[in-house]
Amino acid sequence: MTETPDYPYYAGEPTLLGARQWLILMAALALGFAGLVLIPLGTFPLDLVPALLFLGIPLLALRWVAGPHWAALFRPVGFRQVGQMVLFAVLTLAGSMAVALILKQFVSFSDNPVSLQVGEMTALELAGRLIPTIPQLIGEELFGILPFLAVLWLCITRLGLSRRTGIAIALVISALIFGAAHLPTYDWNFGQALIGIGSARIFLTLAFIATRNLWVSSGAHILNDWTGFLFAFALGHAPIDTES
Repeated sequence: MTETPDYPYYAGEPTLLGARQWLILMAALALGFAGLVLIPLGTFPLDLVPALLFLGIPLLALRWVAGPHWAALFRPVGFRQVGQMVLFAVLTLAGSMAVALILKQFVSFSDNPVSLQVGEMTALELAGRLIPTIPQLIGEELFGILPFLAVLWLCITRLGLSRRTGIAIALVISALIFGAAHLPTYDWNFGQALIGIGSARIFLTLAFIATRNLWVSSGAHILNDWTGFLFAFALGHAPIDTES
């Protein structure tokens, strides 16, 4: 068995990124996110454009700062990794539901507008809506994992903290950043975005922590979100019993 490699970029494996490189990556994430939220969505395939920008800009920046080591986030995928995707998708879904049940006792929830739209779509429209989510959700994984690695680098190389402490701090801060990015989606509901979405981000980041493979966390993310979309679609097209 081969030993699971360390996290990339923060400690010189396979290359060490410095403050300037991390700032470039964070700026690229912000630019990609701006493209995702500011470019008006059209119909398929035009709605692929903001999703591809959201994914492509950070990847290009990573290629720039890490050179040939840009692909260190992506490890091979086989049957084991597919099983890990399913496992972490289930854990994310179950964990998110548990957090939501607790959180609902204290804050009101806002509906996800995409889920509301999905319930009224035809099957063909649903397929056209799901396809752009593939690059978008891989981009969301970069949006979650690169800040995790950046904070880990900061904690260890600049603050002198232990690796375990750095991982814990990076996990929480990257989850809060990810949750904050969803504030407009949920009508600036801070509890739902920071705690609800942030907790889901923690489960997905744990997939990367366990495997060091962004393909696994991306697959888990896609399975998790598509489960919600397909459930909303099925609910919106369920036969209505008109008998009293």
